[in-house]
Amino acid sequence: MVVAVRGRTVPGNRWDLLADVPAPPPRVTVVVTHYQQPRELARTLRALARQDHPADLLQVVVADDGSSEPPRVPAGVMVVTHVHDGFGAAKARNRGAAAATGDVLVFLDADTTPEPGYVSRVARLPGLAPEVVTTGRRRHADLSGVPTDADVEVAGPAHELASPTWLRDELAWSRDLLDADETSLRLVLGAVVSCSAAMFAAAGGFDETFDRYGGEDWEWAHRAWTHGALLAHVPEAVAWHDGPDRAERPGWGTEGEGRERLLAETLAVGARIPAPGLGPAGLSPDGAADPLVTLDAGLGGDALVVAVDSLLAALPRARVLAMPEQHALLLGDHRVVVHPAGADHLAAAPARTAWRRLHLHAAVSGPPAAWTEHADLLRGADAAGHVAVTRGGAPLVTWSTLRAERRAARWGREDLHPRLARPASGLTVVGGDVTVQARWGGWR
Repeated sequence: MVVAVRGRTVPGNRWDLLADVPAPPPRVTVVVTHYQQPRELARTLRALARQDHPADLLQVVVADDGSSEPPRVPAGVMVVTHVHDGFGAAKARNRGAAAATGDVLVFLDADTTPEPGYVSRVARLPGLAPEVVTTGRRRHADLSGVPTDADVEVAGPAHELASPTWLRDELAWSRDLLDADETSLRLVLGAVVSCSAAMFAAAGGFDETFDRYGGEDWEWAHRAWTHGALLAHVPEAVAWHDGPDRAERPGWGTEGEGRERLLAETLAVGARIPAPGLGPAGLSPDGAADPLVTLDAGLGGDALVVAVDSLLAALPRARVLAMPEQHALLLGDHRVVVHPAGADHLAAAPARTAWRRLHLHAAVSGPPAAWTEHADLLRGADAAGHVAVTRGGAPLVTWSTLRAERRAARWGREDLHPRLARPASGLTVVGGDVTVQARWGGWR
């Protein structure tokens, strides 16, 4: 299913084409995630009252993760809460988003205080083009001794702490995410992310099964990307985090509890996100399947079994959508899912997180390299959205990104991502005289 959105779009990730487009201020809801941080919350709510965004177009919702004492907020600020049952940032953000009336959602953490121009700057692109997901610039400062009524644009620089070098370098290398790709989700921080309400609905809310700190923002960013998001970093939208980045804290990720927490976060991400560099090579968690494989309705018999066996040997993390009669031939492999004829593959469970699709037009087989030789054309900035692998002009398999498919369906346009055709070099059509017994026995 593709959720409809209203507004405009641009090819690829080219949000820079919107730089000179007039953008009236959108209706914005700021969702402030909070748990047991009354001092930090007071600072952030004061900063939100000083925003240059029109006050009549700004709603503030404090999403409380079940603090022992209800947060105290000024008149006009809404509070939503739930019973605390462990780390619940995802749940809190989702409750806040459900209460939102704005066309654009701006997510902040209570300990991340925005400068006066933050909301108007981070909300501009999502308000103009609803597929754009923006991330502000999170800087760090020791505000522990600073009065909560101090102006953060003054107090922040005066008490600044180091920001992560890797994050600064990656954002510079990607030209503020203009050159974003399927791995750029690592640069999207939940404490400073913004999107249209329509994009949030399209991607679905934050994954509430994350029960420890870290990773739920990356997982959401991955789903947003696969559902057609454009990613943009807005460096002039500055918010100040009270305290150092956790990677700057002694022992984080290298010893004791810090190492255990890093392992837990890495495994949680790897179990849910199939993006390159974030998951296992051989393990195949159901929540991080990729690619999604669809089968031509006419495929069956020995040829189907040989083809799918060859495919899964090359792509062990794939999930195959098969009609009931096809599924019955494939030995109950957990990677093969029953999918009725005519059903929307984008609505299938594996499509929630997969980022690529491989469609099998013909029963073909070959070595692993033959299956994957053109898959890399889908990777990287400005990558193709559709690659037909052909022989004699006829398609054997087609690679596509689910991002490109969803955007094409949303806008009725096939020109938003490059479409390529390449000849196959290692895949061969399984002949009608080939039997499964002969193939498995090694004599055909």
